[in-house]
Amino acid sequence: MSRYFAESPDDLVDAGLAGFALAHADLVEFTPDPGHVTARSPDPRRVVGLVSGGGSGHEPLHAGFVGAGMLDAACPGRIFASPHNRQVYAASKAVAKPGGVLHVVKNYTGDKINFGIAAERLHHDGIRCARVLVDDDVATDSADIAVGRRGTGATVVVEKLLGAAADQGRDLDALVALGERVAAGSRSVAVAAAAHTSPATGTPAFDLPDDGIEYGVGIHGERSGAVRPHGPVDDLVRDMTGSLVTALTLTRGDRVIGLVNGLGRTTPLELYGLHHRFATALAEHGVALERHLVGSVVTALDMHGFSLSLTRTDDELTALWDAPAHTAAWPA
Repeated sequence: MSRYFAESPDDLVDAGLAGFALAHADLVEFTPDPGHVTARSPDPRRVVGLVSGGGSGHEPLHAGFVGAGMLDAACPGRIFASPHNRQVYAASKAVAKPGGVLHVVKNYTGDKINFGIAAERLHHDGIRCARVLVDDDVATDSADIAVGRRGTGATVVVEKLLGAAADQGRDLDALVALGERVAAGSRSVAVAAAAHTSPATGTPAFDLPDDGIEYGVGIHGERSGAVRPHGPVDDLVRDMTGSLVTALTLTRGDRVIGLVNGLGRTTPLELYGLHHRFATALAEHGVALERHLVGSVVTALDMHGFSLSLTRTDDELTALWDAPAHTAAWPA
């Protein structure tokens, strides 16, 4: 743990969550056992509770997006590990509304299993529960990968749009249909110039050559096996943008929401430069960048890298994006 200001990997999570709840006590309440964060002031029009979660180390995802206009609750697991089904069940029970509860789940085996067990327990209690699965990572879009695409940066977009729709009083079926449409219309790709530091060893989780870029890295430090030279950034962003445009079969005149996301160690100056290049590359394709978000919102501890995400939009989705949200991490 010499590279982190914490006593142990568990302390990194426990102290961090306690401090987060203390810093944002006006917005959230933290229940340490079983660990979950709930919103203090959800919109009273909601008839469905909105819950997400996943491993710690991706902050501000998910706890930073608990609050009015986004999530009702979040369940943080250990570093890069799924929350236990007890956490998901307790959080869901705490925020379930008359119309039930909706789980936003990234496509990882542990998350799917634990959210699934919690959903079964909720059904047994007579609480309606459904799931929206986020699977946006183009690097894992292969018939050779049985579990399918990973859930990554677009999770924030799904949570924002579903939160705004939930605030309108939409029912569970309507929210599921919306979430599935948003997830299907979202793709992401990530690269890294340096791995995150392992909390267990204090050393880099993997090695890269000095002039190498890991193309298609995962948010838990999963390697893609595709290392490319650290060439011109314009070329890198143009290639990444092209892969997203192709994956979504975007054509001239299509409208998108774009996310430039830092993976932990990437500076704001770099991210804004990448946003400029991203917007330029989209314009070359004739795709309209209607809304955008720039910042480190789905991180991988201290990885030096970034991801780009695109979500197809229309008048309805753009209006939902523009709806107000008040959370610890959503920009004011």
